[in-house]
Amino acid sequence: MDISSLLDLYGHMAWADARVWAAVLDCERAREDAKLRETLHHLHVAQRIFLRAWRNEPIDAPHPRFERTPALCAWAGAYYGEAKAHLETLTDADLRGARPDAWAQRLERVLGGDGAAVTLGDTVAQVALHSQYHRGQVNARLRELGGTPPLVDYIAWVWFGRPDAAWPTVDELDTPQ
Repeated sequence: MDISSLLDLYGHMAWADARVWAAVLDCERAREDAKLRETLHHLHVAQRIFLRAWRNEPIDAPHPRFERTPALCAWAGAYYGEAKAHLETLTDADLRGARPDAWAQRLERVLGGDGAAVTLGDTVAQVALHSQYHRGQVNARLRELGGTPPLVDYIAWVWFGRPDAAWPTVDELDTPQ
């Protein structure tokens, strides 16, 4: 993958996440559902852990916990500006380089053995794909709770002219714990 394609995937990821968040916040049962909040928290913590690794920051630093879903949404949305700013500093040659060192031991522990070479670009693609996987889980849970999952397909985003993400306005914030 090249940086242009990955930035495109991140544009879609931001748009899709924002649409899912709007649907979650629009459904009272979803806003209060601990299982849904935990899945969303995991999705966005993973995004931030990878960003930390790319910036050579400690990946084991603690992440805030949220009692209320709207505050988690605000925290999640803030990621995209940081991620885009970092990705825009990368070149295609950077993407072909070795993965961040912070992941070496973790991959060996979780997946076993030495494994094949993983590039920085592979880890950037992983975040978009991992987020897509969990958006599907969130949408399934949203439907179970009586909400309406939004259309978030990549092809729909392209069809609509690659719109920017429209994050929901969150007026009910709580303090991270």
